[in-house]
Amino acid sequence: MKSVESVAFLLLDIGRKLHGFWDAVPAEFQIRETARKDCSCPDMKKKLCLSIVFVLIFSSASFAGKALDIYVIDTEGGKALLLVSPSGQSMLVDAGFPGYNDRDAIRIEEAAKAAGVRKFDFLVVTHYDMDHVNNVPATVARIPADTFMDHGPAVAKDPVTTKAVAAYLDAAAKAKRVVLKPGDKVPLKGLDVLVVTSAGNVIHSPVKGAGFPNPFCSSTPSKSVDTSENSQSVGLLYTFGKFRMLDLADLTWNKELELMCPNNPIGAVDLLMVSHHGYDASNSQALIHALHPLVTIMNNGLRKFGAAVVLKTIQSSPGLQAAYQLHWSENAPADNPPDEFIANLWDSPDGKWIKVSVEPSGKFTVTNARTGISKNYK
Repeated sequence: MKSVESVAFLLLDIGRKLHGFWDAVPAEFQIRETARKDCSCPDMKKKLCLSIVFVLIFSSASFAGKALDIYVIDTEGGKALLLVSPSGQSMLVDAGFPGYNDRDAIRIEEAAKAAGVRKFDFLVVTHYDMDHVNNVPATVARIPADTFMDHGPAVAKDPVTTKAVAAYLDAAAKAKRVVLKPGDKVPLKGLDVLVVTSAGNVIHSPVKGAGFPNPFCSSTPSKSVDTSENSQSVGLLYTFGKFRMLDLADLTWNKELELMCPNNPIGAVDLLMVSHHGYDASNSQALIHALHPLVTIMNNGLRKFGAAVVLKTIQSSPGLQAAYQLHWSENAPADNPPDEFIANLWDSPDGKWIKVSVEPSGKFTVTNARTGISKNYK
């Protein structure tokens, strides 16, 4: 019996280490100690002991091949991004606009239900503009969050922002709050999430395999200094197996240059979430072209940004395979991608998301909820 017990607990340890499975089990349901006690009993049946072990092992291994799911939710030119890792943990990045009969909170809730999410393990507020933070209280009233993350104190001191931040902090006070700094990691199990920008600061050490001179810096001039909340945006680099995605929220032009020049600390990415809803106060060639994205997704609105110059910069990016938009852009009627890459057309009902499903191999599928059509990229 002792040899059975030894093998059992060796396998339990292996199962625990597989993709953080053991840590993902809530404390009240952990059975390691129960199994240890029962397996040591003289009358413990060998088959029962091994059954417990192999259920744990195969449950652990079952999500080893599962996808990372990403929902780019339509908030009419705001931002709301839902990620569900293979471990089942979830993270919401920003919460869109307030008001409109709870429009964006309802859309986030619908996406969460589709993803099987009942609570957010993490809720990241990239910065304190209205279309990112003001809707947090309404959202967490529908779906609670365990941990709130942000860049720290607001740089904007106007009454509207001050009131919005106070409401956000009231919501965060009911849970845990973490202030993010460049180089920090969000502990989302099954996914590596690196903070590359926050509170106006950027990472200074390149990620593995990056750090080479950026050839687009010399031809990209700086712009006027931005002291708004946009410049404080939390930017995140996601790595899942061979897949990499960058999302800098509304980070503005000069901060992009500070991050990407003279050397590129990020390297190439598979998917780029276009910054600042496609506004030309962001989205320099030193960022977009240096990243060589295979696919881009823009969270614009019908009339909110999606600037023509940005669409042209994206379309001319080396190696680009597809450029998706949440909305057809009225600001660039001649430069929109084909309709199949747009989730919400100018004459169609709004509220359709774009979903990305990622395999550890790096292969990913992008689905347009309006058309139901999925396309694969690698």
